[in-house]
Amino acid sequence: WLNSISHSEMTGAEANINDKIGGIFTAWDEYISGENLVLKPNTYIKQAWRTSKFTENQENSIVEIFLEEIGKDKTNLKLIHKKLGENKSDYAYKQGWIDHYFEPMTEYFKSQTNL
Repeated sequence: WLNSISHSEMTGAEANINDKIGGIFTAWDEYISGENLVLKPNTYIKQAWRTSKFTENQENSIVEIFLEEIGKDKTNLKLIHKKLGENKSDYAYKQGWIDHYFEPMTEYFKSQTNL
């Protein structure tokens, strides 16, 4: 998640990722941008997150990623996305996570581990 090359390969879109707290990142050819707020190695990522469709005065949303190893070559990923604002469709972002992250991630990791 925090490596530009792997993130780009995993999602199929260009990403410039920073792996430091306070580091700025972009993903999906700069459609997504944000800042790393909290990083706990291999277990937790909290990011300020926005898209190019957010209004200029709209505050960042928050993405939290919880990672839990559940067996050999298996990790449970829980993603919470909050503070989208009243003008944003939760469903559209939920479907975006599925279409542009979770489904490509599943294929990427299958190809990496030959599951």
